[in-house]
Amino acid sequence: MDTITIPQSMLPEDTRFGSGPSKIRPEQIEALDRAALTVLGTSHRQAPVKDIVGSIREGLASFFSIPDGYEVVLGNGGASAFWDVICASLITRQAACGVYGSFSAKIAASVESAPFLEPPILFESEPGTYCIPERTEYVDTYCWAQSETSTGVQAPVYRIEGSREQGALICIDATSAAGAIPVDIAQTDAYYFSPQKAFGSEGGLWISILSPAAIERAEGVRRGASLEGARRWIPPFLSLTSAIDNSRKNQTLNTPALVTLVLLDEQVRWLNENGGLPWASARCRRSSDIVYHWAEHSSYARPFVTDPAARSQAVVTVDLDESVPAANVIAALRDNGIVDVSGYRKLGRNQLRIGVFPSVEPSDVEALTHCIDYVVERL
Repeated sequence: MDTITIPQSMLPEDTRFGSGPSKIRPEQIEALDRAALTVLGTSHRQAPVKDIVGSIREGLASFFSIPDGYEVVLGNGGASAFWDVICASLITRQAACGVYGSFSAKIAASVESAPFLEPPILFESEPGTYCIPERTEYVDTYCWAQSETSTGVQAPVYRIEGSREQGALICIDATSAAGAIPVDIAQTDAYYFSPQKAFGSEGGLWISILSPAAIERAEGVRRGASLEGARRWIPPFLSLTSAIDNSRKNQTLNTPALVTLVLLDEQVRWLNENGGLPWASARCRRSSDIVYHWAEHSSYARPFVTDPAARSQAVVTVDLDESVPAANVIAALRDNGIVDVSGYRKLGRNQLRIGVFPSVEPSDVEALTHCIDYVVERL
């Protein structure tokens, strides 16, 4: 294929549109420069780093307007580690899981593999749609994803009717939703995510906003697991009570990546200074609407998610006609410096996937659509 050169005047000012890791703003790199001699390379259990963790916890509590009694807890490992934390420290008997993509399937797989839990009850639907678990007897934990990163589906977050009466927890994987999509934290018990999406940081950390019920559940599971003859082993790395105790001291169990903390803290400050979650979610909605409107009016593209109400405003998926190979479009864009618009590999569709998190300028999203048209016209 001959090289296609997009005119410089057409290119986005910033050409990063990844669905995670996502764009890191220059101001975050400046924050790293300031931290180079005071934080990086120092102990995570001393004041400079603990102050950053404390700032992150306070900033996120403000950003999400968390209810009284809820706590912001940090732990080592990404959201995939928290799937196992849920199994080890929150589910007592059985979970019900919404499964409608690769990542929502992975939490169900983690539950399935836990030898001390009953097999999960699955509520499944095809990629491009979502399926919320229904109230189920005997279930003590309900799990689903607010935004399925693999498919660009956005699901509602609410307390399942009757779940509170049965003492069940609501655990929401918000990795590509947190910071980009509105949420009422009071409708959840564990709203968890990694910071490499809307929060413009790096992986290797999980954050979970926990309700008093979730904190009480974790402590009850810990006590039960310590009884003689108990079947459950909670590895220290997966102990939610340990993460809670350490977070209250503004630290993590093991050494975190300090760069991740610095980037995250700067991003949370920026988001709050601009108006918090209402501002961030409106900005993402504006960017996602640009892509969906373009695809709906394109002769060769269309939104993958057919139900407008189920379309993610954080990760946008667009199908291309078979006559327009997505691989060729992606390669041509990359030749011009526009990166990370590939569809999710396991989904296997002729598709583009575009991250429109708060750090991404809507004007750059608009420019991207024009660049795609320019490339397709010349393929």
